Amino acid sequence: MKANHPPVPAAFSLTGLAALALLSSCVAPKAPPPVLPAQAPRPVQPSPAPIPIPQPTPRATDWRDAAQTPGTWIWSNADGSSTARFSQPGGGIVASLSCDRVNGQVLLARQGRATGAVPLQITTSTGTQALFSEPLRSTPGIIVAVLRSRDPLLDAIAFSRGRFAFEATGEATLYLPSWPEISRVIEDCR
Repeated sequence: MKANHPPVPAAFSLTGLAALALLSSCVAPKAPPPVLPAQAPRPVQPSPAPIPIPQPTPRATDWRDAAQTPGTWIWSNADGSSTARFSQPGGGIVASLSCDRVNGQVLLARQGRATGAVPLQITTSTGTQALFSEPLRSTPGIIVAVLRSRDPLLDAIAFSRGRFAFEATGEATLYLPSWPEISRVIEDCR
């Protein structure tokens, strides 16, 4: 079925459209959006200074790289006391290890002048140990530290990779080789 709508006069429809157009032209135009005050420019943040790359610090001379103190170890068993002495060519004894079997001690001595107690330090390939010593009263110019015959420091000295350092406050460091003469004294004292 077909719906019957009455015909719309053509003039009405054109007139209606013209009226709509006229009406829409009379409407006030939209107001432009309000203008916001200009924002002050943000201050430019200075870029942070570049972080300096740490430069390698000059490496202090490693004690293992220091020149060995010239001389040789000589072992002796004078008066029944096992002793290893480190002597310089044409010079005197620089250092020594002596066994005091009666007291179960090893005397670790070196050249040095002191009027009272002197801090000593022994450095081996396994570590560093501080010792407390005093001048040997019977022999001027010698500083002595006393160790128990089973002190692990003695093994560290004997088995240090090639050398050990023997320091005394106020004296030049001795860089001494770990030769078998040292082990002999230690074993004789045990």
